[in-house]
Amino acid sequence: MHSQRETVGSLLRPIETWRGPARIVRFQDLIALDRFLFAVPAFIWSCWNSSSIKVSARPHSQNSESLMEEAIRKAKVLIEALSWIQRFRGRYVVVKLGGSTLDDVAAVNSLLTDVVFMATVGMKPVIVHGGGKAISAAMNAAGIEARFVAGRRYTDRQTLQIASRVLVEDICQSVVDQINRNGARSTGLHYGTENVLTAEKLTLKDDQGNPVDLGHVGHVTEVDVDTLVRVCSTGTIPVIPSIALSSVGHRLNVNADTAAAAVARALSAEKLIFLSDIPGILTNIKDPTSRLSHVTAAQVRGLIADGTIAGGMVPKVEAALESLDAGVRKVHIVDASMLHSVLLEIYSDTGVGTEIVP
Repeated sequence: MHSQRETVGSLLRPIETWRGPARIVRFQDLIALDRFLFAVPAFIWSCWNSSSIKVSARPHSQNSESLMEEAIRKAKVLIEALSWIQRFRGRYVVVKLGGSTLDDVAAVNSLLTDVVFMATVGMKPVIVHGGGKAISAAMNAAGIEARFVAGRRYTDRQTLQIASRVLVEDICQSVVDQINRNGARSTGLHYGTENVLTAEKLTLKDDQGNPVDLGHVGHVTEVDVDTLVRVCSTGTIPVIPSIALSSVGHRLNVNADTAAAAVARALSAEKLIFLSDIPGILTNIKDPTSRLSHVTAAQVRGLIADGTIAGGMVPKVEAALESLDAGVRKVHIVDASMLHSVLLEIYSDTGVGTEIVP
């Protein structure tokens, strides 16, 4: 798998060099998948050039033969990806970004490179993100102690102001800027630009059945599909922070997992991808090799019932199940710390995470 990750990285690097109009193969050419195969020789040649490798027209040394073998291996990776690229062209894929992933610069850069690649080959990616750790850090810096009710963060007006600033002005804008630097187009969709998430105030019940007030916390009830479709139709990648507006325009903090699931349901997305701290659903949480590569919704419900899936993974998986029930074709849970894990999960025959199907 290490070799596979290196290959993906080496194939992505030359893409950065194809954006200028002076090249025979331009970055935009990959969008036309009927020409994809014709791009492969130039892709391989660019791979060689990117590594300052020169190969004679008639290889005659052991070194040049090994370089040729490496080039052929890279071509095979492209060919393996081709059928998946053709299958998913024009389809929506929702990627949920959050948790400790946001603290790992390399992981974020890898993910956004994958997202740009997906957009380039014709998919329509949409990013939904949270930022709980960054919000907690900002509250600590402001001398505000977090308050929890029934295991959930209570969001008062001051906390909401901090959450809004961190999610919209800091994280969302940073993600948009990084995508734009990678040569794609991106825009944030939120209360400061075009809001796409509408929510109602969320009220839970305690063990005695009494209502629990969580403050300015909501759950998504409506997604502005028309705006998302319009933005994606221009080749722009939407980035949506987990702050919604109520029907009267009040801000509400919403769970990023359930918000991503709501967006995926509304778009009838081909895929919903959750970036996680672990490589997928594990039958033994202490053993990464116990990863389940493919499970059905019924099997997942059984794993929740017997306690195999527990803790913070439960709400993520429950959101996945709701999405599948509403028409999303597949949900993937992948390890955010693995470089290019999203591409390896979507565009390879084996995958590196867990895919959940209806």
